Amino acid sequence: MSQGPDPPTDRESPVGAPVIRGDPSVTGQRPEEAVEFDPEDPESLATAAETVHQFAGDAAGETDTVFMLRGAAACAALVRGEGSYKAAAERAGGDATVAFIRKWSRVHDLPRSIRKHVAMGEIAPTAAKHIARVGGKARLQLAWAVLDHDLTVRQVRSVASDVNDGTSVADALATEGVTLGELTVELPPAVYRELRRRAALEDVEPDEIVADALRRRFDGGRRS
Repeated sequence: MSQGPDPPTDRESPVGAPVIRGDPSVTGQRPEEAVEFDPEDPESLATAAETVHQFAGDAAGETDTVFMLRGAAACAALVRGEGSYKAAAERAGGDATVAFIRKWSRVHDLPRSIRKHVAMGEIAPTAAKHIARVGGKARLQLAWAVLDHDLTVRQVRSVASDVNDGTSVADALATEGVTLGELTVELPPAVYRELRRRAALEDVEPDEIVADALRRRFDGGRRS
């Protein structure tokens, strides 16, 4: 069965665009309230530089996910507009170091599916920084493990480091006592009853039936 194209693992929308921040169903913020940073616009770039300056020096805002995403967007736009992390840090000044701007620019570059959970407070921004350190499918797998197993920031940092050292995501998570792909689902009673009945008759585990059904659904969705 064809699995279709791989899902995006990097940002697809323009740098600085408030795609998640401007979604009221996620942040409660109206689109017109969300600041957009245009790296090609000198005035907008100046706003980005000031935002990064404030973001780097305001530890009190670390629990405000919208504040964090706005700061990350400003970092990414400033880097794009200035042409390098070093130039962006020099323009922002203050506590905005190259390392700081690089970390938060990477968070801005995460795919929408992950940024949405950051905005909703289900993935801590500090954990998102470590998820962004890994690339490709690994960052999606690590992000979903955070959601399903409530990983601490320390655990996320450890897994990201192991993956970047060449360890598979599955093995790195196993070190933390987590099984990749394991999650708990709640089914309607009738569906649960039929799932168990079919599994018994076909002599397979329930997760095999669930996985097959989901593969068919996802494959069909990619063709539509």
